Amino acid sequence: MENRTAKISLFVLCLSAGFWLGGLNVRAVVGFDLLQVGTLEFKPNIHPYVERAVFSLVAQSSLIIGVAYITCWVSAFVYLATCRFTFRENGWLVAAAILFFLFTPVEIYTMILDGRMWLLDHQGSNDLVEFRKLFIHRLAALSGVPMIALMCYYTSVAFAVFRPMRRTPRVKA
Repeated sequence: MENRTAKISLFVLCLSAGFWLGGLNVRAVVGFDLLQVGTLEFKPNIHPYVERAVFSLVAQSSLIIGVAYITCWVSAFVYLATCRFTFRENGWLVAAAILFFLFTPVEIYTMILDGRMWLLDHQGSNDLVEFRKLFIHRLAALSGVPMIALMCYYTSVAFAVFRPMRRTPRVKA
């Protein structure tokens, strides 16, 4: 049986991971609606009010995603510290933890960029050029490493669900 702290942190981890990964997908769908398919070029005939509204949605969702990520990170750390699993016998847990925590610096950097966009939106700026610069810089940040991180996060979820690399405990004689 898991102790109470481990159960609570696992619940918070699952809940915040759902908000975080779901928010990433929603923000991507909304944000990529401004771009031509397969490029980082903006569609030519988008009304400025529509573009500004989309940037506002991206900025507001980034705040929620950032809070969900931090909550997920802390609860994952607490869960790993309090769970009854041994790392030696549960390779899936080690792999999932490594894939999740490995990209923390990438997430911090992209959260800083998201924070700048949120501040620009919160100040009520209508400078679409500045929003466009921040948006493209966010998408092109670190040469695609955030996209690799996203694939690793989904792999971590698959490891947690299917639990490969599990070893049966040895019986001591």
